[in-house]
Amino acid sequence: MSADRRAELEANLADVRGRIAAAERAGGLESGSVQLVVVTKTWPASDVRLLAGLGITDVAENRDQEARPKQAECSDLGLRWHFVGQLQRNKARHVVAYADEVESVDRVELATALDRAASDAGRTIDVLLQVDLADPPQPHRGGVVPADVAALADHVSRCAALRLRGLMAVAPLGEDPRTAFARLAVVAADLRRDHPEASVLSAGMSHDLEEAVEAGATHVRVGTAVLGGRPPLG
Repeated sequence: MSADRRAELEANLADVRGRIAAAERAGGLESGSVQLVVVTKTWPASDVRLLAGLGITDVAENRDQEARPKQAECSDLGLRWHFVGQLQRNKARHVVAYADEVESVDRVELATALDRAASDAGRTIDVLLQVDLADPPQPHRGGVVPADVAALADHVSRCAALRLRGLMAVAPLGEDPRTAFARLAVVAADLRRDHPEASVLSAGMSHDLEEAVEAGATHVRVGTAVLGGRPPLG
C-alpha cells in the first residue's frame, strides 16, 4: 500500500470531517451526529483498506459487478456496505449477499424482490427509500416521487426481511441544494409520523453536504472529496 496514498486520504478525510463538524456546530447538533459514508465506486479495494485503517466504518457502491468482488476482498474489515445505485430486480439476490443497507429502493417490485432474496439468504437488510426531488420528476435517475413515499414505506414495513430506516435523495442538477433538501425534510417529517423508526436521512455529497446537514441529514455520502477525481472505469 502506498504511503503517499494513505497520506492523501488522511488529509482529505481530515478536511471532510472538519466540514461535517462545522455543519454540526452550525446546526446545533452534537459532535458525531452525522455519519460519513465514503462512496468508493471505481476505486480499488486497496483504498477501502486504507480508509478502514483511517477509521471509516461505512462505504458505498453503486454497481453490483464492482461491489461484489470488492466486498469479498475486504470482508475481513468489518465494514458496513451500502448499495446506492439503481437496482434491477434480477440483481436483488446478488446485492443482499453483501450489502447491509440498500439506499435506492424506489418501487414496490424492487422491495418485494429484495425481501424474498434476503429471506432466502437468512438476512435482514436495512432499506432507505430513494426520493426523486426533481420537478418534473426524473425517473431515469431513480427515485419515488414524494406523493408515493407513504405507500412504498407501508409496503416495505410489511416485508419481513427488510427494515425501513428512512430516506435517501440527491439534489437535482441545476437546483439550489438548500431548496431541494428543504423539500426532502418535509417528506422525511411526514414519513416519521407514520414510521418513527425511519429516522435516517441520507443526503449530501462532496459539494453540498453542508446544505444537507442543515436540512436534517443524518448521513452524508462523500466520494470525490475523500478519494479524489474518479479514475476511468475498466
